[in-house]
Amino acid sequence: MPVPCVPGILTATQVVASAEAIAEWQLSSGMIPWIPGGHADPWNHVESAMALATAGLVNEAELAYEWLAELQRPDGSWHNYYVADGIEDAKFDANCIAYIATGIWHHWLTTGNREFADRFWPVVKPAMEFVIDLQTKRGEIIWARRPDGTPWSFALLTGSSSIAHSLACGIALSELLNDPQPEWASARRRLIHIISSQPEAFEAKDRWAMDWYYPVLGGAITGDDAKVHLAARWDQFIMEDKGCRCVYDRPWVTAAETSECVIAHVAAGERALALKLFSDAQSLRDDADGRYFTGMVYPELIHFPDREKSTYTAAAVILAADALFGETPTSELFAKHAE
Repeated sequence: MPVPCVPGILTATQVVASAEAIAEWQLSSGMIPWIPGGHADPWNHVESAMALATAGLVNEAELAYEWLAELQRPDGSWHNYYVADGIEDAKFDANCIAYIATGIWHHWLTTGNREFADRFWPVVKPAMEFVIDLQTKRGEIIWARRPDGTPWSFALLTGSSSIAHSLACGIALSELLNDPQPEWASARRRLIHIISSQPEAFEAKDRWAMDWYYPVLGGAITGDDAKVHLAARWDQFIMEDKGCRCVYDRPWVTAAETSECVIAHVAAGERALALKLFSDAQSLRDDADGRYFTGMVYPELIHFPDREKSTYTAAAVILAADALFGETPTSELFAKHAE
């Protein structure tokens, strides 16, 4: 599979360098921490694994998935945060748990390795069941369970939107492996309906950029509606020639949010805006090592957290490059959604 590039903005060689930088920080266990000595969560860990595979580092990606499989609990879940020698945060985040479906479907599209997909189906299936068990009668999915198993009382729009996409990937995987899961399709329809029609069903987090673009990124809002949705808050979240703010009321631009926003705009058919945002994100690249600084504060030009470069940030950039590249089996994974 060709390595993605974005002509005039990011070369394939630069994409590989960023992936190799992620792999350099991967532990021998397969765990991919945010930063050296830091923690890992299942969502960002899977995102990094997808980026590795996208850039051709398939063995490293598979090691990352093996780490997750070894840590999976009997009920299909994972804890929220892990460190090299144990658990840092014991709660169970539904969105983080669901993301394994996206990762394994992405890996199948990348490699065509049916044996790998077969082997990980018993990992994906109970994970998705754990998540669907948190769906309310109205349709939203409660965001987490506490360590004792009791659920929180509310749902999050960003998390539910990402889960909608993971459900689509899980459904596709179930069809590939001849183990249909019609209840997953029903859960996804109900979830998409509530996201697109009743945003008040979710805890108010509209200060955050992810709550703005994730309903498009996750496939709950598509077509012309997606264009209208993204345009409505563009001026709030986008700093001209800099990228996407993390929150609308602070001058903090992050490369990961900017890259995800790129993919959302590709999904909405707004390629010119996506290319501009992707170009802006490159201001946070360190060409010396291929890594990306997590964020920048303007106008002070201070990297935050303090000069931090993070694996998940480089991963988001790689996946955005793939969406713009448009020539791999994974290019449309986030950019073209089933109705």
